[in-house]
Amino acid sequence: MVPGPAGALEALIEEPEEGHPREACLVCHPHPLHGGTMLNKVVYRTARALRRSGAVVLRFNFRGVGKSEGVHDNGAGEVEDARAALAWMRERYPTLPFSLAGFSFGSRVILKLGCSTAGAHRLIAVGYPTKRSEHSILETCAVRKYFVHSTADEHGPRHELEAVFAKAADPKRLVWVPAEDHFFNGALDQFEQAVFELPW
Repeated sequence: MVPGPAGALEALIEEPEEGHPREACLVCHPHPLHGGTMLNKVVYRTARALRRSGAVVLRFNFRGVGKSEGVHDNGAGEVEDARAALAWMRERYPTLPFSLAGFSFGSRVILKLGCSTAGAHRLIAVGYPTKRSEHSILETCAVRKYFVHSTADEHGPRHELEAVFAKAADPKRLVWVPAEDHFFNGALDQFEQAVFELPW
């Protein structure tokens, strides 16, 4: 349990299976009101890919999810939950560079936090939902940004994401995964490998 601004946050921290970690990465889950938890399959695959690449990974449940205390706060409070979880992780791994990753709603959270917090090494936005997001922060965000996206994402259609990506500040990269839907069905192995292969 990690101290959070609305109460304790249920969390899971995992180190690489081999060698010493070279990075600390926070991973955020999809929308709490639509079944999102830190055990979501895309979140799990993201975390596993990052561990394989040498990261120590902290996953956690936003307020009101699982054993985490508090109630859903429409994104604002969830950014603060992520900020608290990041601070907890950095206290334990103070010498490691830190990165942020998130899926769907979680990608919105990590971009808001990472673009406004000094020092992030890279931001990994998985399944960024174009339809319910405010994108302007990306236009001035100088942190390295990776977008990993399904070619058939119903919450971020290809033409919409390409338009958002075109306006985002450098450095940035967009990786397409040929999948069936937002949740990378039919291509989870390819998705995990894509995250694993992201430049460090």
